[in-house]
Formats: sequence, C-alpha cells, structure tokens
Amino acid sequence: MKTGLITILKIILFWWIFFQLCRLSFFLLLRAYFVQEGVALPELLSILIHSFRLDLSTACYLVTLPFLIWMVNAYVHQQWITKVFNCFHLFLIACYSLIVSGEAGIYPEWKSKLDYKALHYLRRPDEIARSSSTGDVVLLLALTAVLTLAGLFLWRRLVGKNLTFTKPRLLSLPVMLMLVPLFLFTGIRGGWRPIPINQSDAYFSDHNIVNLLSVNPLYNLGFSFLESRRYMSVNPFDFYSPQEAGATVEKLHAVSRDSTEVVLTNDRPNIVLLILESWSADLVESLGGEAGITPEFRELEKEGILFTEFYANGNRSQQGMAAIYGGFPSIPYTAITAHYAKFVRLPSLVKELKNAGYYTSFSFGGQLTYGGLRAYMMYNGFDRIMEEKDYPASIPRGKLGIHDQYTMAQLLEELKTAPRPFFSSLFTLSSHSPYDQPMEKVLDWGGKENQYLNSAWYTDHCLGDFFREARKQDWYANTLFIIVADHSHNTYRNYWVDTPPYRHIPLLLAGEVIRPAIRGRQLCRISSQVDLAASLLAQLKLDHSAFRWSKNLFNPFQEEFAYFEIEVGCGWIRKDGSLVYRKTSDQFELQRFPAETRDIRKKEALSYLQEVFQEFIDY
Repeated sequence: MKTGLITILKIILFWWIFFQLCRLSFFLLLRAYFVQEGVALPELLSILIHSFRLDLSTACYLVTLPFLIWMVNAYVHQQWITKVFNCFHLFLIACYSLIVSGEAGIYPEWKSKLDYKALHYLRRPDEIARSSSTGDVVLLLALTAVLTLAGLFLWRRLVGKNLTFTKPRLLSLPVMLMLVPLFLFTGIRGGWRPIPINQSDAYFSDHNIVNLLSVNPLYNLGFSFLESRRYMSVNPFDFYSPQEAGATVEKLHAVSRDSTEVVLTNDRPNIVLLILESWSADLVESLGGEAGITPEFRELEKEGILFTEFYANGNRSQQGMAAIYGGFPSIPYTAITAHYAKFVRLPSLVKELKNAGYYTSFSFGGQLTYGGLRAYMMYNGFDRIMEEKDYPASIPRGKLGIHDQYTMAQLLEELKTAPRPFFSSLFTLSSHSPYDQPMEKVLDWGGKENQYLNSAWYTDHCLGDFFREARKQDWYANTLFIIVADHSHNTYRNYWVDTPPYRHIPLLLAGEVIRPAIRGRQLCRISSQVDLAASLLAQLKLDHSAFRWSKNLFNPFQEEFAYFEIEVGCGWIRKDGSLVYRKTSDQFELQRFPAETRDIRKKEALSYLQEVFQEFIDY
C-alpha cells in the first residue's frame, strides 16, 4: 500500500510541476503582452498561490484512472498494464502541451483561453492554416514538441519509467479504499467548502492575461466542453428564419417616440445598488405579499418609485448578475457567466459608468466562486471588489459568509471616503439557505418557508438600519438607491418555479435625488432585470445603445414585455396575458392570452428565445 500511495503522490507532484513549466513557456512566448499591461514580477509569482487549488483539482482528476490501474495491477501483476500506464500519461502530457500551445496561439487575437468554441474550429484546419502565418504554426508545433519531451523527461526522473505495484495487504485494503478516494475527491472539489471549486477561484488580478494564465488550461477546457457541447454550434430553439425572428424582436424593441420622463434632480448622482438575495415579490406587501415581512422596505417605498410588474430573467444569482450589469437575458441550459470567452462580449453597465467618471465597487459577504461570478465581476472592471476573504477576520460569519448587517455597515464606512460620484453595489447574503442569521425568530408562520421569511425579515431590518445611518451622511442627499432582487424564491404561496408569479421580484428606486413630486409612485410597467441598464443610463443622459436587450422603462412609448428562461424553454409576459414554452414537450403551457392575440404572442416568445440563444452562440 505504501509504495502505491507514494507513486500516486509523485504523480500529483509531477503534474503540478509540469503545470508550472507550461505556464512559464506561455509567459516567455507572450511576455510582450505582460509588459504591455504592466504586470509586475510579484503578481506573476502570486499565480503559484492562486492557481494551486485548481491545479490540484486537475491533478486529482488525472490521478483517478491511474489509481484504478494501480488497484488492478497490484493483484494481476501484468507487465503490459505498466506499459499502458506509461503510455496513457505520455498521451496526457502531449495533449496538455497541445492545449497550452493552442492558448498561446489564440491569445493575441481572442484574448481568451482555449475553450469548446475554439476547438470547434478544428473541423476546418484549412481555415486555421490560412489565417495563421507559417512561422506561427511552426512555432506552436515546436512548443508542443518541446513541452511534451520536457514532460516525458520529468516523468521519468520523478515518477520512474519502470513502475512496480505491490499487492496491498488484506488488512490495509479497506483503509486504502477509503482514504485514497476520499483524498482524490477532496482535491477534485477543492476542499470541503459549500461551493465546489471552479475557474473563478484562480482569478485574482486586475490584468486579464494574468488571470488567464492562472486558470488551469485542461480544467478550463473540460469545463467548457461539458457546459457547451450540446448547444455551442446549433441553436436548439430554431423556429423561424433568422430574418423573420430578427424582425419580430426588432419590432418589440422599436421606439415610436423618445420621450424619457426625467425622475432625478440631476444627471450625476451617486448610485448605490443593493441586490437582494432571493427576494420574491411575495415578501413585499405592496406587491401582493402578506404584511409584516418587510416593513422597512414598505417605508422606503414612500421616498421612491416601486415597479409593480418587474420580473427576474433567470432563477440563479449568476443569471441575475449578467442581466443587471450586462443587460443580457438568461438562457436555458447554462449561464453566460460560465463561459469566459463569451461574457467578455457583453456590454457593461459598470464600464459605462466608469467612462462617465464614476468610482465603482462591488461587495459581497460570501464567495464569488459560484457560477463564475468572480471572473465576471473582474471583467466588469470594478475599482474595488470585496468578498468574504477581504473582510476583517473579526467580523462574525455564518456558514456561507458574513451576515448582511455587517456588510452593510462596512459599505457605509467605505462610502464616507469613496471618490464621488460613486457607483457602489452590495449583494446581500442572509436570505440564502441555511438561514443562520443572528436573530431570534420573529415570524411564526409560512410553513416550510418559515426560515426563509425570517431571513427576509432580518435583511429588511438591516436595510432599515442601513438607511437610517446613510441619512446622516453628507453624500445621502445626492444618492440614488436601487434595490432589486437577483432572483425569486419559493414562498408560502408555493407557486411553480416556471410561472410568472414565481418570477415576480421587487425593484425600488429611492432617495432624495428623486424628484419630490414623484416620490411614492408605483410604476406598473411590465419589465425585467435586463431593463435596468438602459433605464439608468437614460436618466444619466448616457448612451445605452450597446444594451440591445434592455428597454428604457421611463419612456412610455416603449413596448411592455418580460421574458424569463426556464430550464428547457421560456416564459413570456405581456399586458394581455402570459405563457410558458417547454422545448421537451414542444408545448405551450399556462396560456393566458386571448384568442385574438395568442398566435402573435407565441411568435414573439419563440422569436425572442431564438434570437437571444443565437446571440449567445455567436459570442
């Protein structure tokens, strides 16, 4: 047993060293780009720390099969198995070398890592040859050969070319069968944190090329393949000709007259965006919820504008973030934030505001690993990003991270000295399971959702404290507060997840910067998270044409509709009704449209789904 375990540990060490060798070759080949971006040596050395867990996860994946081979050969003792073992690793070394060379080849043009979309082009090697110089092709092939030979040399020196597998003793077999798989499983998932590791864990730099170098190429490619192989090249929602679907969507976004109602007292206020985790409209009395769940929110309505027909585009946090900051609708099967080569094609509300002179920040009390959010937030270019690990160690934490009362208090402290105007976002945490917020239970009803309701009451209470303290600050009078949910949640009403009532969420604009005459208004315009970007930029008198899918909610001549994705289709909401389309059954469900508009609404929904998914594919 001891010999076999040592061999497995040697293989893991081999892979880690080989990963660093490949990173070094990437850097040497593209060092001009690192110099151009002003990357310092300490930042490059930090890659060794920030990439370690993802590298270990990749190595543990690669060791899983050798462990099984070791188990077999320990009892069979066949020499050919040892040869297969060595040949298998030579194949992996060559493949990894080729991936690294491919990334070095595409970076100057794509500024991204090798992913499934890039592999798709290998079906036409003649086009690749035509688009690349002979010198580049020769150089990359030479790099592949050199890395492969270097890997083979390192393998023989570190692991050995004549491996022996000793038969484990009978008493040690149960220990081996428990400990080795447990170790590999722990390494694969990146430890025992609630959220397994993914590419975002390796992101740490403001320089994109450093982050790309930090992410393990094989892990990234494998993840991209699993995420994309079903729908990268063929749109599963192909209902009409591209021209017909495009014309339908264009008509939906057509504006007969640009007559934006100005609701702010000036066009350069500070902006505080509070994104509430899992807040359903059922939590808000003014939106049809029961009284007493969010009383502080109800008080805030008196100094703002409440949107009463506002819907979440998706049902996951990463989908909500892409809709809010990128104005991109959620799609079935996946989230665009999981595709690193795609979300960099999205427009960015953050970048637009930075270009207008805003200081920008994003705060979250948990881990931004989930759904690729860290990478997406870093792409948006926030001047400061803060997550759990960045808060003082003395701040109390729950299982998922820092409770809302502390993150809100920390934000207030930071805004005292933040450059102005500022655009500061805070993503709350406490209304997400396991609901371990520091409070005694206040609400004793709601059935199985009682803990959720109490967590919402807690966040609402923190919201009230936040505003009471904010009103004492000198920046408050010139600050627009935007309060919106990232997605909805099941409530005491138990709506089905694929229905419009379930996707109904709050959106409130508040603050003294809103014109006094319209404070306390309820605006009944059917809309969704993607509409926030265009609506805000229009109030700031900034161009929002890059946000194709976003509508200006303060222009009464804009069409009213809301789209939301379901796992295999979409939902569609208009003033005269709603429907849900499911691809697996090719059926329309929950139709609420009158007969005279039903066919029109079906075409609108399917065209919108087709167009947005096609744009995702084309990115």
